[in-house]
Amino acid sequence: MNDARFLFVSADAALITDLAWQVHREGHDVRYYIEAESDREIGDGFVPKTDDWRRDVEWADVIVFDDVWVGSEVGTGALAEELRERGKAVVGGTPNTDRLEEDRGYAMDVLEAHGVNTIDHHVFRDFEEGIRHVRENPAAYVIKPLGEVQNVKRLLYVGNEDDGSDVVDVLRAYKKAWGHRMKGFQLQRKVEGVEIAICGFFNGNEFIDQVNFNFEHKKLFPGNIGPSTGEMGTSMFWGGPNELFEETLGKLEGWLAEEGYVGSIDINCIVNETGIYPLEFTPRFGYPTIALQEESIESGTGQFFSDLARGDDPDVTVHGGYQIAVRIVLPPFPFNDEKTYDENSRNAAVVFETDRREGIHLEDAKNVDGQWRAAGDSGMPIVVTGKGETMQAAREQAYGRIDDIVMPNMYYRDDIGERWTDGDGDRLLSWGYLGPTGA
Repeated sequence: MNDARFLFVSADAALITDLAWQVHREGHDVRYYIEAESDREIGDGFVPKTDDWRRDVEWADVIVFDDVWVGSEVGTGALAEELRERGKAVVGGTPNTDRLEEDRGYAMDVLEAHGVNTIDHHVFRDFEEGIRHVRENPAAYVIKPLGEVQNVKRLLYVGNEDDGSDVVDVLRAYKKAWGHRMKGFQLQRKVEGVEIAICGFFNGNEFIDQVNFNFEHKKLFPGNIGPSTGEMGTSMFWGGPNELFEETLGKLEGWLAEEGYVGSIDINCIVNETGIYPLEFTPRFGYPTIALQEESIESGTGQFFSDLARGDDPDVTVHGGYQIAVRIVLPPFPFNDEKTYDENSRNAAVVFETDRREGIHLEDAKNVDGQWRAAGDSGMPIVVTGKGETMQAAREQAYGRIDDIVMPNMYYRDDIGERWTDGDGDRLLSWGYLGPTGA
């Protein structure tokens, strides 16, 4: 394709820096807008910026939104819909697809309306009603906050007690500490099995043939313990539209076409020998998932998203093996403590012991006179990826690259991808759900 003009829009926090950098390095003209004042330095020295994205709409050939949030409110879907009506090529959602993430009860209603199996779930706006439900229906539950407060990832709680007593205790604590912000929550019956996300790329009319299967690692510490974070790392592979896809996202293809959705949409599920049970949607890019997807797309990334935004069928080539991404973080991640961040992490140098940068992706980083530095306030400067014919080979490449990075106080999980080699892969294959062989 001829070089295109891409406008990337972060209507809240800066999330899409790495994709903008990748498209820029491919030779396309790029402008990147960041709304959050604390994040505006992110990407400096890597990506050309703009301070008024609306002024640049007519300049852009392709406009890319990175999330569903406009500040503290859901709203990029409405912006994307408005721009499409003006004839612009846009990667982004719609008001209804945004709602899939904001309103978990609505998301389950959409799944059920299209014949997708769901876990027993209930939405509550009152803590005492939720507590009463658990007492009357004792079981292990998952607490999922609704609305803006769901971005505080550590509030997601997975119950352990079969009588739900720990869930009752947590709900009482949340009522005291978060009742002023948590306007509602979903209680979802806990199901045991393998957690896997099915991710499809939709061009406004249909899904592309390549389906991405990924495994999130949300807990802070190895062994999947500690507080929940947005994500500490991801393992994945690509395949065709198998049963996992056909029984979940595949059933929503007509609905997404009616909406005119364009971009990545992900549905996280628990799978066991009895069935596939959707947990939640991500109707946008995932982070750091998109960095790993970029790494595994071996054809032009800019061409891919340009085709997608225009409703074309992208001719995309993806890596045929396995991939992992590891998020490198700094104190006080995943918590907010300005003093700790200022003393330990602000402007921290990212030092590379070699000249090689393969597999190194940006999150909250900037380039100052050739020196990579931490930027913003979140303590997530970079993501490191690896690929291989087996999951173990992908792990070895990623962690070998991390060994060449020096950053005071950095920490990361050293077990990304191990769930697959420790048995998740064998279980999914034995249950007949998956395609690629190897481990």
